[in-house]
Amino acid sequence: MQLIMAKPTIIGYDAKRIVRNGTGLGSYGRTLVNDLSALSEFDLRLYAPDKGMPQLRSQIVGRDNVSFCYPANAHTSAGKALWRTKGIVKQLVRDEVDIYHGLSGELPKGISESGIRSIVTIHDLIFMRHPEYYNKMDVKIYTRKFQQTLREADRIVAISECTRRDISELGEIDASRIDVIYQSCAPRFNEEPQARKMWQVRDKYELPDRYVLNVGSIEERKNVMLAVKALHHLPDDVSLVIVGRQTPYSDEVHEYVLEHRMHGRVQMLHNVPDDDLPALYRMADCFVYPSRYEGFGIPIIEAISQGLPVVACTGSCLEEAGGPDSLYVGPDDPEAMAHAISRVLFGAPERQRRIDLSRQYIRRFENSDAARHFADLYQEVLAQQ
Repeated sequence: MQLIMAKPTIIGYDAKRIVRNGTGLGSYGRTLVNDLSALSEFDLRLYAPDKGMPQLRSQIVGRDNVSFCYPANAHTSAGKALWRTKGIVKQLVRDEVDIYHGLSGELPKGISESGIRSIVTIHDLIFMRHPEYYNKMDVKIYTRKFQQTLREADRIVAISECTRRDISELGEIDASRIDVIYQSCAPRFNEEPQARKMWQVRDKYELPDRYVLNVGSIEERKNVMLAVKALHHLPDDVSLVIVGRQTPYSDEVHEYVLEHRMHGRVQMLHNVPDDDLPALYRMADCFVYPSRYEGFGIPIIEAISQGLPVVACTGSCLEEAGGPDSLYVGPDDPEAMAHAISRVLFGAPERQRRIDLSRQYIRRFENSDAARHFADLYQEVLAQQ
């Protein structure tokens, strides 16, 4: 008697950001895929328009149930974009994909008519809440894609309650169609860096003895200028280290630093390898995240995981990420930012208590929980066919 093996459930992913984005959406996708592949319940196919960056692709753990898939006949930028937004559907059907998961807020046109079930993760709708931070044409394109994605998706996942409210209100859909599955940070942030690694990182970047850390793209919405201005109200031995991609806004910050003769207290680091980040967190006094609006704020979770107290801004979802024992101030109040930082510097009486309670709070975001929630959601969607 010949045994017939059941076909494994095949989950396809939009992997463009996985192979191209070092942080943000890229980190989200790589962490989720690595966690899900460890469950061994699914065959995971990562659909990317090209191979992207080897150092990012290599962060996907090599397991038998994970593979990359690329278009056969898309060699130009226009061809790759067309494949990702529409042409990919034929490939997904040929590969007998059961569920396609758009990891960065997009789904290809026609997926709903193909017989393939679809899930989309929407991280934020900042382009609709704060269009002033975007090019007008980009806002139109992103809005159109958002509306089209809502029509295609069988299920919608938001990374925070704040984002779920935004999707429901701005997309004019019932909130019951939206699942909240919190974003998790990579496992390396839960491990204490070795002393040798910390000394190497300190020497490599010539770090100050005492610093406040900020991590994220250096752009206007992220509002790191607030932390720079807060230095005027902090002790002279406290510096600010800013880690992120260089942008026109970083030039603006640099000009302010030079004008106010603060170049000895503000350090901007670009193109920092992922492997150096845990040590940069661990050696800081505290972490600041003065963003005006976020979908979630994963650097807050990374910082708390590495034992840092957090000061962030009100106005979006950062309280949801950092919990009640982090501190929050208005995004235009440098004196309040400075006062909050002073309350969590080394030696402050409440510092360790805030760290301990915040670490308890972020247990809800642990990696295995996010993977298990998605695995359950995939099974639920398949059962509804």
